[in-house]
Amino acid sequence: MSTSFPEIEAYLHDLHVVRQLSVHTLKAYRIDLLTLQENILAESLDLNRVSNQLIRRWSATLHAKGKSPRTIARTLSVWRGFYDWLALEGEAQGSRSSLYTNPVADVKAPKRSKLLPKALSVEQAIALIEHAAKDAKDKKDWEFLRDHAIIELLYSSGLRLSELLGLDIEASRFSAGWLDWAAAEVSVLGKGNKRRTIPVGKPAMLALHAWKEAREGSVPTGDEAALFVSIQGKRLSPRTVQARLRALAIRAGLPTHVHPHMMRHSFASHVLQSSHDLRAVQEMLGHASIASTQIYTSLDFQHLAKAYDNAHPRAKTKSSNK
Repeated sequence: MSTSFPEIEAYLHDLHVVRQLSVHTLKAYRIDLLTLQENILAESLDLNRVSNQLIRRWSATLHAKGKSPRTIARTLSVWRGFYDWLALEGEAQGSRSSLYTNPVADVKAPKRSKLLPKALSVEQAIALIEHAAKDAKDKKDWEFLRDHAIIELLYSSGLRLSELLGLDIEASRFSAGWLDWAAAEVSVLGKGNKRRTIPVGKPAMLALHAWKEAREGSVPTGDEAALFVSIQGKRLSPRTVQARLRALAIRAGLPTHVHPHMMRHSFASHVLQSSHDLRAVQEMLGHASIASTQIYTSLDFQHLAKAYDNAHPRAKTKSSNK
């Protein structure tokens, strides 16, 4: 459908020439503006006769058609930008008045549903760690010993990737974070420059000791302070950890993309499932607000609901009962 309003074509031309938006973005803008045009023509109106009430009704119509809150928010943003542009054009021509008052100014999209963090099941997490342990044992390569120690520590302590990579092998006055080998604890400087100390489980400590021994014997010298280093001896980069973990998950046969933050989610979800101690999980994760931690109660409920569906004899309708 071609545009009937020359203002729309002029706006799209301005976006292309002045703002140099991509072809893909311009195509999305055109679709949203054509929707606006269709609505206006259906009401037999002009651009300057669109009211705030009409915009709200058209937004509700999009919602009724099954458009997601994200899509509606984008559409309203395009419409709002278009009417802002019309107002500026009128001002540039010395004719700004109430003619182009932005009818979209205070119209908001429906609230987006909060996406739950993705976490591995307990079985998947164990399978991933066991595969890392097998690699470390079979391949006789220090990189696999390092990877095993990393995955164990991520799952044991729920560290953010930046916190893990900032760990030093021992404390110094320059350290942002370090591993206390005797106490089996990590101390990190988290968000908001808040320091916290998290216990490290025995399996993780065993993997870390194995890595420490390999690191001292065969890893190139470079960043001697860093706990985890690359093949060049420098402090390990986030991209390397992400790539190694992704490859490990593939080798382990997991049916999902695994990334370091998923291990943090898995740690929080599984500890909460076992302990039901929200405050303790909040402290270990370093959340400033309990609300950030409460989202894991939804994951806990999902786990319980799945267990119910799998175990309860009345949870499913038997197809044989006809």
